[in-house]
Formats: sequence, C-alpha cells, structure tokens
Amino acid sequence: MKRLVEFIGQVAINFLKEMGNIFLLLTKVTRRVFSLPVDYKIISHQMIAIGIKSVPVVFITAIFTGMVLALQTYTGFKRFGAESMVGTVVALSMTREMGPVLTALIVAGRAGAAMAAELGTMRVTEQIDALETLATDPVKYLIVPRFLSGVLMLPSLAVLTDIIGIFGGYMVTVGVFNASSTSYWTRTWDYLEMNDIYGGIIKACVFGALISVISCYKGFYTSGGAEGVGKATTGAVVLSMMAILIGDYFLSAWLFG
Repeated sequence: MKRLVEFIGQVAINFLKEMGNIFLLLTKVTRRVFSLPVDYKIISHQMIAIGIKSVPVVFITAIFTGMVLALQTYTGFKRFGAESMVGTVVALSMTREMGPVLTALIVAGRAGAAMAAELGTMRVTEQIDALETLATDPVKYLIVPRFLSGVLMLPSLAVLTDIIGIFGGYMVTVGVFNASSTSYWTRTWDYLEMNDIYGGIIKACVFGALISVISCYKGFYTSGGAEGVGKATTGAVVLSMMAILIGDYFLSAWLFG
C-alpha cells in the first residue's frame, strides 16, 4: 500500500512539474511573439508543413465523419419522424465539436509528432546548443514560428472540416436516403448560428496553441539520443491529444454552456 501511494505521488509530482515547465515555455513564446524582427519565410514554411500538408488527411476524415453522422442520425430520427432535422444535427456537430476536435487530433498526430521529432533531433545532435553559441535565441527562431503557424492554420483547417463534413452529410441524406435537398439545407441554415461557428474557431485556435507548445516542449528538452527522440515524439502526441480532449470540455462549457 505504501509503495502504491508513493508511486501515485511521484506520478502526480512529475505531472505537475511538466505542466509547470510547459507553462513557462508558453510565457517565453508569448513574450517573443510580439518582438521584432519576424522571419516570415520560416513562418510560411511552417504554415505549409502544418496546414497545407494536412489537407488530404483532413478531407478524408471530415467527409466520412459527416457521412457517418448523417447515417446514424437519419436512421435514429426516422423512428420518431424527425428526418428533416438531420442537416441541423450534422451542422451543429461539425461546427461545435467534430470540426475543431478531429482537426486538432489529426494535426497532433501528423504535424505535432513531426515538430517533436525535428526539435528532438536538433537537441541530441547539439544543433540547438550551436544556435545558443551563435547568440541566436532558439525559442524565437525555432518555437515561435511553429506556435504562430499552429494558431493560424488550425482554424482554417477546422472551417474546411466543417464544410466538407456538412457536404458529406448531404451526400448520405440526399443521395442514399433520397431525402429532400431543400429541406437539408434549409434546416441547416435555420438553426446554425454564427456563435456556433465562432466557438469552433476559438477552440481550434486554442488547440493549435496547445499542440505547438506541447510538441515543441517535448522536442526542445529531449535527452537520451535516438531513443529519447522516439519517446519525445510519442509523448508529444499522447499529451497533445489528452490536452485537446480535456480542454474541449472546458471550452465547450465556457462557449456553449
């Protein structure tokens, strides 16, 4: 029993230390975001890596998510004659939850892992130490562009996910179940409010910041050679996904509660 309590206590202490270190890194990044000069070339490169290259995966995930939502909603609502509300449910589900959350999870698994692996490799090969030797701030040079790119590109990807998901729901509702196309779009726009869209965009911005900071933290403070890079990459993905799901609850309670 004593060993169990010690183990739980040690896990809690390690978790709190890591959260504290991530918060300290976030404060450093926030201060440097507004300092000049800004290297737009590096930022644009990271925006392509995080955003543009994630579009194919986002597209496939979004369209099938919308199709599944429409399939399950239609078959369920048919039991009590509410098939006309399928468009509303798909639109609200995509804009409020599925769009920002699914996009963030995809980016965490693809771009977040890449950020952690890249910075981790630079750390173990002493490239970050070389930057410090040359009087270059590694946080501003390496982390700030990734942070800004994550915050800017996640909302764009989330909006794309919303549009594709709603269209996927339309394909199933109208193409498979022969429902009214006019009814689908009318119900979608009648009940969808701008607050639903804005709420999803705010969520995506926060998730982009979380993914960037956590992934960069894991990579930036990597140790232990190649094995350490692997552990940092895995830890970045797992911790980012946990932060997204936990943060989603509190953001939903704040924005839509």
